[in-house]
Amino acid sequence: MTTSPAEPARFRAAVAAMSAATVRPEIEVEPIRPPQRLAPFSYALGAEVLHPDETEVPEESEGDAFGRLILLYDPDGDEAWHGTTRLVSYIQADVDASLASDPLLPEVAWSWLVDALEAHEQPLTALGGTVTSTSSVRFGDIAGPARAHQLELRASWTPTSEVLGPHVEAFCEVLAYAAGLPPVGVARLQR
Repeated sequence: MTTSPAEPARFRAAVAAMSAATVRPEIEVEPIRPPQRLAPFSYALGAEVLHPDETEVPEESEGDAFGRLILLYDPDGDEAWHGTTRLVSYIQADVDASLASDPLLPEVAWSWLVDALEAHEQPLTALGGTVTSTSSVRFGDIAGPARAHQLELRASWTPTSEVLGPHVEAFCEVLAYAAGLPPVGVARLQR
């Protein structure tokens, strides 16, 4: 966490709250470089699902997933945000072909976010975003699997509380869902 005394106290407190969030051990969360021109003050966290049993990148991925959660803060407020603080999220996860072709995938992925935020009882406003499912086919001399399928979820919302740690935790729950991790306390059976 890097903040400066020149930054508003509310922004410094928001950064501290985000940095103190508790997430599952399979997800690594670290500060990353935030966008510079979206708001007077910004902070960003990168999150990645770890695969401790893998020593190299697998040829056939089983749910590689990463994301970022960006805090934007404007002490004067922003009319479009309906407040002074905005959270912007992005998640990308590899999915299998059957899931990528499911016509209900966008609705289900969006419900992951809404349900996670509600489960953490986080008051918010102006929630909006998109869910995209893509399939790629590689040709010629290009690295990677011949076919790849991804899910992307982009969303932003305005928290109406100063408590931002649970927003980070909800974001990481969505990342876990997208990555296909089993629920906390449930072990994955080996094939």
